[in-house]
Amino acid sequence: MGRKASADRIQEIGKFVERHPGSKPADVARELGLKPSSVTRSLPALDEAGILLYEDRKGGLWPFGKQR
Repeated sequence: MGRKASADRIQEIGKFVERHPGSKPADVARELGLKPSSVTRSLPALDEAGILLYEDRKGGLWPFGKQR
């Protein structure tokens, strides 16, 4: 079983997507100094924390209800 994402990392990813809707996990990772796989593995933890994101067909992440 993998390590759980820290609460700080979860919040940081959620805030980044709020400020930059449509960003792909690789973009989020690059800007936050993380590995893309770390961002992808953190997505279920964001959902559990109540930070709802939607992934579009091109892999972009959007705050739920705020996609184009």
